Amino acid sequence: MQKNILVSTAYLPSVFYLKQILLHDTLLIEKQENYIKQTYRNRCDIVTAIGTMPLSIPLIKQSNKELIFEKKISYAENWQQQHWRTLVSAYKSSPYFEFFEHEFKSFYETQYEFLFDYNLQLLETILKILRVKKTIQFTETYELNPSNVIDYRALSELNQANIKIETKPYYQVFADKNGFKENVSCIDALFNIGLDIKQL
Repeated sequence: MQKNILVSTAYLPSVFYLKQILLHDTLLIEKQENYIKQTYRNRCDIVTAIGTMPLSIPLIKQSNKELIFEKKISYAENWQQQHWRTLVSAYKSSPYFEFFEHEFKSFYETQYEFLFDYNLQLLETILKILRVKKTIQFTETYELNPSNVIDYRALSELNQANIKIETKPYYQVFADKNGFKENVSCIDALFNIGLDIKQL
C-alpha cells in the first residue's frame, strides 16, 4: 500500500510537486503550519523570454505568527493583472495556451480572501484539466515528523537542494534561447506540452 503524500500549499506548484501528487492516490495538505515568508506558498517561477521569473502574491500581515490557512491576500496593488499579463506574454505562443487559458483567467479576475483557498482552487483546476481524481485531505494538527505519510512539505521551500526527483526534459518555447529550465511551475509544462505532463 502506497503511503499518502504530505505537502504544503503552493501557488501554481512546481513540476516536482505535481509529479509527486500524480504518483499518490491521497494528498494531505498541511493546514496547521505557521506561515513562512519567501517560499513557494505564495510564489511560483515561470519561464519568459528573458529567463526564469518569479511571481509573488502579496499578503496582509496580521500578526507575527499566523497559521497558513489564516493568511489573507492583499489587493492594495493590482498583482492579479500583472501576473496575468506576464503569463500571457510568456505563454501566448506555447502550443496549449489557447486550450487552457480560460481555465486560469478567472483566478486573475476574482478576488479570494485567503491564500490557502486560492491555491487549493488552482490545484483542483489543474487536476481537473489533467482528468486526474485525487482524494484531498487536510492536516488537523501540526507534526514536525509525521508518520504514515511521505513528507514533501519541503517542495514549497525555495531551497530544494536535497530533493531529487527524476523528471524528463520537455519542450519549452524559449529553450533554444535560454536552455531548458527545470522544476519551474507546472503551468509551464501544461501550456507547453498539454496532458503529456502526466508522462514526465
